[in-house]
Amino acid sequence: MNVEEEDGEPLSPMARVFQSPGNDCCILTMIGCKTKINADVLQHALKLNVSKHPRFSSRLSTDGACWIKTQVNVKNHVFEPDIEPEEIGDDGEGYVEDYVLRPTMLPLDKSRPLWEMHILNVKTLDAEAVCVIRSHHSLGDGTSLMSLLVACTQNTSHRDTIPTIPVLKRTVHKDIDVPWFLRLVLLIFSSVRLICNTLVDLLLLLATAFSFVLDGYKGASKR
Repeated sequence: MNVEEEDGEPLSPMARVFQSPGNDCCILTMIGCKTKINADVLQHALKLNVSKHPRFSSRLSTDGACWIKTQVNVKNHVFEPDIEPEEIGDDGEGYVEDYVLRPTMLPLDKSRPLWEMHILNVKTLDAEAVCVIRSHHSLGDGTSLMSLLVACTQNTSHRDTIPTIPVLKRTVHKDIDVPWFLRLVLLIFSSVRLICNTLVDLLLLLATAFSFVLDGYKGASKR
């Protein structure tokens, strides 16, 4: 075991599945903005916040088994292509769709954190600019990505607050006296529903993992 493996954090089982040969799964996120995107402001926000998110500030070890904390050079992850207005014309939607297809053809550079952002100051039907984010699925789920986005898009007047994902607040009506048997029925119903949903999620997870293993086996047999 080398030094970086001793200092790194091992990948989770699902992250290892997503890192297996032939399963280079990435998440593509498109965000429409009401105004043009200032690349310098975005890079400054990333510099302040990306180090707070371990997966977005870590790279893979040489053997792909551990996460290694690293210094993130934001300029290597934020791209703003030179766009000629004549090249786009009135077809902003088509340009964005064509551009998004290009990164999907190339694997992410595993010598640095597995994410990147593309700034497209192109007017579409619904936005004045589009930000395209590509991140490897082994970094985590959508919650991790949303946490980083919320941190980078908070108001400048709230820099000192800790950014979190907004949650729905439950309203408790204390003036309603619910009979005990009705509370018992609701408790049993919610418990059965929780168990059923958990079983369904578990079966879907096992089916997804099995499909990845089967695809890898088929690819190895063809070689």
